Amino acid sequence: MSDFVSRRTFLAGAGALATSALSAAPSNRVAIGMIGCGARAHQLMNGLLKTQGTEIVSVFDGYKGRLERAVERTGGRAKIADSYQAILADPSVDAVVVASPDHWHAKQVIEAMEAGKDVYCEKPLTWAIDEGLEIAKAVERTGKILQVGSQGISTKTQQKVREIVQSGQLGRVTMIRAYYNRNSASGAWIYPIPPDASPETVDWELFLGSAPERPFNLERFFRWRCYQDYSGGIATDLFVHLTTTIHYVMNAKAPADVFASGELYRWKESRNVPDTLNAILRYPEGFTVNLSSTFNNSSGGYGFDFLGTEGAISLGYVGYELRKDVARDNNGWIVESWPSALQDEYERKHPEESERVEAPEPEEFRERSIGETRLHLGNWISSIRTREQPVEDVWAGHRAAACAHMVNASVRERKVIEWDFERDNRKA
Repeated sequence: MSDFVSRRTFLAGAGALATSALSAAPSNRVAIGMIGCGARAHQLMNGLLKTQGTEIVSVFDGYKGRLERAVERTGGRAKIADSYQAILADPSVDAVVVASPDHWHAKQVIEAMEAGKDVYCEKPLTWAIDEGLEIAKAVERTGKILQVGSQGISTKTQQKVREIVQSGQLGRVTMIRAYYNRNSASGAWIYPIPPDASPETVDWELFLGSAPERPFNLERFFRWRCYQDYSGGIATDLFVHLTTTIHYVMNAKAPADVFASGELYRWKESRNVPDTLNAILRYPEGFTVNLSSTFNNSSGGYGFDFLGTEGAISLGYVGYELRKDVARDNNGWIVESWPSALQDEYERKHPEESERVEAPEPEEFRERSIGETRLHLGNWISSIRTREQPVEDVWAGHRAAACAHMVNASVRERKVIEWDFERDNRKA
């Protein structure tokens, strides 16, 4: 099983790998099929269209309008496939992007690898924990490249934060706070529904797949992240980004246990997953993580605080601030209650407490790059060509998603959920 420790080669040469993917010779062309063409898939398509040596040759989705837009976006070069299985059966397709709803991921990823395709799977890798272990078996069995799409760890910002933490500049990190807050309908996944959406343009049965049978419902089709049948809500859509980064920076695999609380306060008519979620994850490496997210206030937005005994880092999308924490005792207010003679004696023995200590100026880093999505796709394309493991391989994706599933299980079951490190699964 690989983990972040085994990817030193990537850390040392991430820039070179991304550059090689962006400027590959035509002979190294990677033909790509898109399975799912929703909003996030179109962002991925934009990234791939800007990556030299790649071509989107085939697209498939359950809504005709998205397919029309996908063909338009590729300048008419992509063909509309009759099914995702047709893409997998096409020998001219080298790799596929799986950007379908979460409950389809495991089936399509496994079938793609068994059909000989390398895969980029949007996060979360799985809809349920057990699926991650089945996908891992398929990776081992087929030898195909699988990149999971929590793109932040392909940025220079997160690579530098990892280097700082691993070099000990923060001292011992014992607490991490991470958050993802929004305050809008679209931020809560209440997306606009195309006016031409109907049973004639939407394949409802295809969308349902293995999910429970339900009557045709455009809201569920276009806002599937709001429903447990197809998604794990905040935990699998947002927390999975946070845990991927934390595992990467801290060189950790999974928490020993998780406790969470989730509530639906505001968007009650549009979902059956919480709009406010808090979780505590305790790691055997000796640190605790507090995860929080709400769709009812955007204060703070997205970010992390890594708190160490000698310093702290606040990490955002495109940069960080490093602050050294000057530890010093100041017991004057305690000693002041002692007799005067004892106060004088204490001050003679501890003159450092009365000395003024200036904290160092914070160190800031702001990244300028082609964007985290293009960097992450570039890492995937480079891995396809070199056959080296990508930065977010199957085990990184499985364990990050497993954290999210443990959070949701804790909310449902109202108890602490423990992790079995031998089985790479939650304890029974």
